[in-house]
Amino acid sequence: MPSQFAVFGHPIAHSLSPRIHQDFARQFGIALEYRTIDAAPEAFAESVRTFFAAGGAGANVTLPHKGAAFALADERSEAATRAGTANVLTRLPDGRLAAHNTDGAGLVRDLTERHRVDLRGHDTLLLGAGGAARAVAWSLLDAGVQTLTIVNRTPETADALADAIGEPARVHTRYWDDLASLGSYDLIVNATSAGVLGGGLSLPMSLVGARALCYDLAYGAAAIDFVAWARAAGARYAWDGLGMLVEQAAEAFDAWHGRRPDTEPVYQALRMAV
Repeated sequence: MPSQFAVFGHPIAHSLSPRIHQDFARQFGIALEYRTIDAAPEAFAESVRTFFAAGGAGANVTLPHKGAAFALADERSEAATRAGTANVLTRLPDGRLAAHNTDGAGLVRDLTERHRVDLRGHDTLLLGAGGAARAVAWSLLDAGVQTLTIVNRTPETADALADAIGEPARVHTRYWDDLASLGSYDLIVNATSAGVLGGGLSLPMSLVGARALCYDLAYGAAAIDFVAWARAAGARYAWDGLGMLVEQAAEAFDAWHGRRPDTEPVYQALRMAV
């Protein structure tokens, strides 16, 4: 019987995860079933337990359940613990659940391997301080960015993230209202949910340095406004998060199957479709 995998979210019908994991599995001749499970927040924990009790081997988790997935797990990886959220749940041999977060690794792999960017020395602006921002902040620092300035509409959340990182020489927070006076950055990462939730982002073009790279963690329609702003502001590169989506999935696939898939053909096929 094929191994059982799923992605939990609400809503979830739009998810590309089933296609991505099935494409990965075909590269190795692995038989698996991968489906979407739409679980409302109040039903998430029970839905996850039911899935794993019925033989589920692993699950991806997306909005709005990443925090709940972290709380539900019996064991948590360092990446999940740093983020306080999990996008991967794996059933251990004894039946307990392990939580992991592959978002930060996925972002860095997309930037450094697909796009050939050396992140060392970059002065970085991180827009947002929620779960998505927490998932990538440590990975950007580990990859060698020089400074990380966190700006969030609720400043207390940005301060909490900076305090959790604990590197005051490299990590700073600023107020959202001060964006126009902050100067310019080499790397701007949009980790807000403005595009996903349909709210607009009003950003000053002065943030974009001469050779700046702008990256939205969302992909497709949700990233259109930010990517258009970056291009209008003269960014050298402006990318959405489709590559990150594929790479974080590859990290999960490797953890589950012990094999790293070739992500480029999957990425290119998806790029044609979204």
